[in-house]
Order: sequence, then C-alpha cells, then structure tokens
Amino acid sequence: MIKVEGLSKEYGGARVVDGLDFEVRPGVVTGFLGPNGAGKSTTMRLILGLDRPTAGRALVDGRPYAELDAPLRRVGALLDAHALHGGRTARGHLRWLAASNGLPDRRVGEVLDQVGLADAAGRRIRGFSLGMLQRLGVAAALLGDPPALMLDEPVNGLDPEGIRWIRALLRDLAAEGRAVLVSSHLMTEMALTADHLVVIGRGRLLADAPTPEFIDRHGRTRIRLRAVDPDKLASLMGRSGLEARRVDGGAWEVTGTAPEALAALAAAEGVVLYEIAVQQDSLEEAFLRMTADSVEYRAVAA
Repeated sequence: MIKVEGLSKEYGGARVVDGLDFEVRPGVVTGFLGPNGAGKSTTMRLILGLDRPTAGRALVDGRPYAELDAPLRRVGALLDAHALHGGRTARGHLRWLAASNGLPDRRVGEVLDQVGLADAAGRRIRGFSLGMLQRLGVAAALLGDPPALMLDEPVNGLDPEGIRWIRALLRDLAAEGRAVLVSSHLMTEMALTADHLVVIGRGRLLADAPTPEFIDRHGRTRIRLRAVDPDKLASLMGRSGLEARRVDGGAWEVTGTAPEALAALAAAEGVVLYEIAVQQDSLEEAFLRMTADSVEYRAVAA
C-alpha cells in the first residue's frame, strides 16, 4: 500500500503540493487526476524519494522509499519514458536494472514478452517510438514483480491497441492484489479503468472517492424529453418553471427533477412523450465542473 500523510512541497516559496493525505490500496486501480500544474508528478516524485518533502511523508508498505530493501521489488514506477540511455538496447537496459537491484536475469525476458517488446529486445532505444518507450517503461516498472505500481501518463503515445492493452494490464494487476496508482489526462480511459479517484488542484486534495460516487456527486443528471407534438412540449416547458433548455431536433433537457414527475406532468397536460431518457454526465464533464476553479493555465477560445 502507498500512503501519503500531510505531504507538502515548496519550490522557491511557492507551495506546489499542499498537505495531501490519501491512500493507494491493494486490489484497486486509483486514478490520480488534476489539471496541468496541479502537482501530480511532483507528488509521485516525492513518493519515490526523488524530491524531499517540505512537510509530511510518503510511505510504501509503511516505510519511506529510501528505507526500502530492494525497492524495485516493492514499488515499480514509470514517470518519464524518455529518461533512458539511448545507446542501450531494450534488453540491455532491463538487464542493467535487474543486476543493480539483485533481480534474476530471467525477469528481463518475461517482462519484454509481457509488454510486447520481445521482438525489439536487441534494438537501440534511441530508435524507439514514444509508444515503444512507454512499453519499455512499463516493463521496467514490472521487473521486480512489485506489489505496488505508479504510472504517470502510461497511455501517452500508444495506439488504440496499446491503450486497450494498458487498460487490461492495469485491471489485471489490481485483480492480483496490487496497489496501482495511475495518472492520466484521458478521462475516458480513467472512467474505464479506475476504481477510485484521487483528484488534486493547485497542490490540494479536491476529492478522494470511488469513481461512480465522484461522477454522481460532481456531475449533473439530465432528463431528455421528446414529444409527438414538439410545440405542445415547448409550451409546457415554457410555463412549467422547470430548469429546461431546448436541444437538437425539438428535444428538451431538464435538470433538477425526477423522470417520474416529468412523465406525470406531461400526462396531466396531454403531452404525449415518445422519449424520456436519463443522462448522466461523463467523468470528463464531472471532472471539469469540479476542477473549474483549480485550472492553472486557461486558454481563451477564438
């Protein structure tokens, strides 16, 4: 398990991580979300001992990373797929990691197979595409067969097959009882992959909840209506006092009331409905709504 307690980090007087508390539990894929500049990568670096916290602590199995024996056997990480020696081969890179961490050489071939790079094992890393670098980074994270994994934007550069593969891999790793922390800006993937969400903004914790609960709490529920006579429906919506807006093709979206109440209202007014559908915001819509005040860099649309 990964546990963060009161974790803070300042650079030049600016606090980029501010009193974070959360856990990454075994058997769960935890999505780590936040706008650009929220402090996600810094938090991951603090967990791995690559930066020293200003306050608080981060623990892996109850101990700071620097105090772990054979750390690659405890936690595997992918933070920067480009941070590799381009002159080495994929096999050479992993063999160097294995030897320096006391891991058996057989693991090199196993993880290369697992990530689909067995045929590229003898190629120089400098010739790898971004997707191949990501796969090699995942292989390095898996090398010690650790019970905890941390992956920062693992689908970046992957093609659709690769994205589907990493999604299945993360789910399988959690099903084996591992604690998985994954950062991504692809909300669709997080909705499909993450069981639990930790959301931060401007370095502070904004949410720590199961994914469905987060969407229910921060998203909107809308009811879509269509009637045989669109004009009668428009008249009813206009005088009903409901929070309603016209959308495409004569349909209406209503918020703040139950579908049963809308159906009863339409029946009482003689409006024949042929569509009444409940629509829930996606994770992306809920995330954008929840983090609207925490966006560091906001562009203005033309």
